[in-house]
Amino acid sequence: MKLGLGSYTYRWSIGLKDRIPATPLTAFDLLERAQALGLSVVQYADNMPLDRLSQADHHRLYEAAQAKGLALELGTQCFDADEVDRYLDIGERLHARIMRVALDEADGHLSVPDLAEQLRPRIDKARAKGMKIAIENHFNYPSARMVELLETVDDDHLGVCLDVANSICANEWPEETIALLAPYTINLHLKDYEITPDPYGVGFRIHGVPLGQGRAPIDWTLDQLKHCPADMSVILEHWLMPENGDISDAIAREQPWIEQTVAAAKDFVKGR
Repeated sequence: MKLGLGSYTYRWSIGLKDRIPATPLTAFDLLERAQALGLSVVQYADNMPLDRLSQADHHRLYEAAQAKGLALELGTQCFDADEVDRYLDIGERLHARIMRVALDEADGHLSVPDLAEQLRPRIDKARAKGMKIAIENHFNYPSARMVELLETVDDDHLGVCLDVANSICANEWPEETIALLAPYTINLHLKDYEITPDPYGVGFRIHGVPLGQGRAPIDWTLDQLKHCPADMSVILEHWLMPENGDISDAIAREQPWIEQTVAAAKDFVKGR
């Protein structure tokens, strides 16, 4: 398994929505971070939109990654046919092998046959460019519906980007999600979480922790994926929240969290 860095690992250092730091990390900075961590893949997600870069920048990014021994992957949020086409062109410039698409609640309002019909020509385009499309289980898209979509399309260049925790939001416990999606998995997102009771007994909250320090069934998950190719990329992420809304605090904690996560991930995948 090839361990990689996902751009959401540096969510606060890159900036998201109205939380933008004075000097955001760039796509090129992410390569430096991945190399320093001893990783072999960088996956740019929708929090670092590569369509804002020029074609020349895409070629420079690929060359910089090659010089550092890094493979590149990319992704976008929600299914928009034009955007998927645009990102497949970017993926070709990056020599990417995986393009991740995260389906969400709005995509759930499309019928499976309609979504499959829109996906098929994009899969053909991905195949021609040497890529596979990996659909990520996201917060409000049920895994059973994703299986229905995958089986309707029935193409070996369409698979799952399996996230071990996202589907809790879709009322699925991780073991249920993983059991459903493992047979179709071609890309893996690893993160960890803890469930903490409210001190006054008013429910509880789910929050992120560095890998190996929470409840995510990491070893069991990897056991379910033994059938996957040995060189499948495993993209590391985390759910770090700012304390009291302080983005500078979150930025200061991102690097220690990813260092702990990388160390744990290397132990989890050792010998697999």
